[in-house]
Amino acid sequence: MRITVAGAGYVGLSNAALLATHNDVVLMDIDTGRIGAVAQGKSPIVDAELEEALSGNGLSLTATTDPTIAYDHPDVVIIATPTNYDTRTNLFDTRSVESVTEEVAEHSPESLVVIKSTIPVGFTDQIRAGHTDMRILFAPEFLREGHALHDNQYPSRIIVGDQGDDGKTFAGLMSEGALAEDVPVLLMPSTEAEAVKLFANTFLALRVAYFNELDTYAAVRNLDAARIIEGVGLDPRIGQYYNNPSFGYGGYCLPKDTKQLLANYAQVPQDLISAVVAANTTRKDFIATDILAHNPTVVGIYRLVMKSGSDNFRSSAVQGIMKRIKAKGVEVIIYEPTLGDDEFFRSEVVRDLDDFKARADLIVSNRRTPELHDVTDKVYTRDIYGRD
Repeated sequence: MRITVAGAGYVGLSNAALLATHNDVVLMDIDTGRIGAVAQGKSPIVDAELEEALSGNGLSLTATTDPTIAYDHPDVVIIATPTNYDTRTNLFDTRSVESVTEEVAEHSPESLVVIKSTIPVGFTDQIRAGHTDMRILFAPEFLREGHALHDNQYPSRIIVGDQGDDGKTFAGLMSEGALAEDVPVLLMPSTEAEAVKLFANTFLALRVAYFNELDTYAAVRNLDAARIIEGVGLDPRIGQYYNNPSFGYGGYCLPKDTKQLLANYAQVPQDLISAVVAANTTRKDFIATDILAHNPTVVGIYRLVMKSGSDNFRSSAVQGIMKRIKAKGVEVIIYEPTLGDDEFFRSEVVRDLDDFKARADLIVSNRRTPELHDVTDKVYTRDIYGRD
């Protein structure tokens, strides 16, 4: 098949690489830097599997910024453009998805359009109503940053928001690209698929928030959080996974998806969803207060990124900690190798790790790392297990 993927972020790149093993794929993005990197066989984002796939010769993949090339009558167009949360409207900003849909309508209205950008519940039906001559469906993505291609090759499930031939066709494409066998495939209406995405991410946020609040309790009461977590997790209904305390849930997906789900609850009774959103603010308030109780003069922030093997720090929880500390007049310096500028929100970026260690009298690190083993006495973290 001829497939166009609009958007060269984690979702778009990983889908393009996956599908280009068996199909002719065109990757479209307005970012010339990203497209240029892909054209040279390089990944513009940190992802070991993606870097390996793009550097090889096994993909039928073309990268372009030209919409006339991208939308020259492909069989399928996958939309994987950003849908950031708009605090003014309390909804996702879906203009990029709408813009791509309009371009497809102009150049290739017969193409099957598959939305993989995260969208509000009910959005697919709304956009279909404005394009009654087009075939549009939603298929949620379940990826980890830094392991996006791997998670598409070994998916936990494939969900497609269409129960007809189009849904079966797209599910077949994703199954064909997967390396795992017997992957569960669910076909359902797009509105239900949209809900699956938001409820799944909100449950993950709930789990993070739960163990963070357990850790807060243990810290305030001077208890051993590790012992409590182990005792709780030995219940097989709960499990010993996704239970490592942190500064809060962050990254591109969980903060915005929880807020969008809360917005979708308008006129629907709820208590838990709003509590999940509020819990993240409470946790960051506690962490900042706990850090300030050490009376630091210079606080060093070790890495802004959310996860190991990733270069993304959008909405990372530690940024909220930074803001709270700086509001109290404490100097903050940052060690983050992925930053190109000398300042980040008016805080100095220190590029030499040894200099960073020497200047900070307290080093804040969301996760423990061997790079800080020589200054353990300076490190503030709530990490128990040394993993994401």
